[in-house]
Amino acid sequence: MNQTVQVARNDISQSRIVPIDAPPLGEGEVRLRVESFSVTANNVTYALIGDQFGYWNFFPPQGAEDSGDWGVVPMWGHAVVEASEHRDIAVGERVYGYLPMATHLDVLPGKVSPGGFIDMAAHRQPMSPIYNQYSRLAADPEHDPAREAERMIFGPLFKTGFLIEAMMRREGWFGADTVILTSASSKTALALASVARAKSPGVTRIGLTSPGNIAFVEGTGLYDRVLAYDAIGKLPQQRSVSVDFAGNASVLRAIHETVGEQLAYSCLVGATHVDGRAFGGAPLPGPAPILFFAPDHAVATIAELGPKGFGEAVGASWKRFVGEVDGVVAVDERRGLEAAADAFVATVKGEADPSRGIVIRP
Repeated sequence: MNQTVQVARNDISQSRIVPIDAPPLGEGEVRLRVESFSVTANNVTYALIGDQFGYWNFFPPQGAEDSGDWGVVPMWGHAVVEASEHRDIAVGERVYGYLPMATHLDVLPGKVSPGGFIDMAAHRQPMSPIYNQYSRLAADPEHDPAREAERMIFGPLFKTGFLIEAMMRREGWFGADTVILTSASSKTALALASVARAKSPGVTRIGLTSPGNIAFVEGTGLYDRVLAYDAIGKLPQQRSVSVDFAGNASVLRAIHETVGEQLAYSCLVGATHVDGRAFGGAPLPGPAPILFFAPDHAVATIAELGPKGFGEAVGASWKRFVGEVDGVVAVDERRGLEAAADAFVATVKGEADPSRGIVIRP
């Protein structure tokens, strides 16, 4: 049976599994059977800012009444062509890209090349094209059969970390010599710390995390210093930038108040602390936080390096990062959409173990 996990848009800790239709394919359409995807804090961010950035629009819910109150959260993963009405795409071919938390997805491939295609479905065109691209694994230079799990778990998050470092370095780190990363155990933070260590070694990396995650974060070896959230007052009084992956208003305020005028730039990226993401109240001292939207910065970085140079730079950094986290984060493979729903809700509630990367096989 074809099924999908739907999440309540006004309370993303609530989910349900519903059947979905499998109508006959139209001309040029392809049906993908979802093989695997990862569940990370990145997916929680998609849900939290889904209305603001259109993430709910990629995979419109179907198959249940009152579906307007429910949505399908995007995932990154692998799929196989189960049926095809496209002359250039064969049944059995495997792809990597943006997928629903579901068993199947119908796409309308366009701009087909040996390396990939774009889903030209009308409802997806208003959103960033970055998310509509699918890599054909047979000719994908990033594909490593032995590292498929790592690509799902870290790949999109790694590229975000790579792009943050590229933006900061392009801006001369805003004159700062220290970067403060919240949710330092998160995969995007680990990626940024890795790229910054390699490409901006003069910038000190300070990771902030919960007390229970300090040993894990220190064990990665990617940070110069690790502090618990209740020790933010010990942050050094030196020119700094902050990169907030947690989305916790009280944590961000504490950083701004502690570093004060020495805070040169405040970057908002994710929201792993769901219960603390409201940023109301008195204005923060120092620079106003600026939201980082990875697709826009991808365009800027590709323009700076050129497509070939960008691919080579990402590839080199990715290879180094995978080596650094090998054995640090264990792959936790689970089966079935119920396991996917449970993993997503656990991540929403902050119960996911940062030392484990969850891979779902529907």
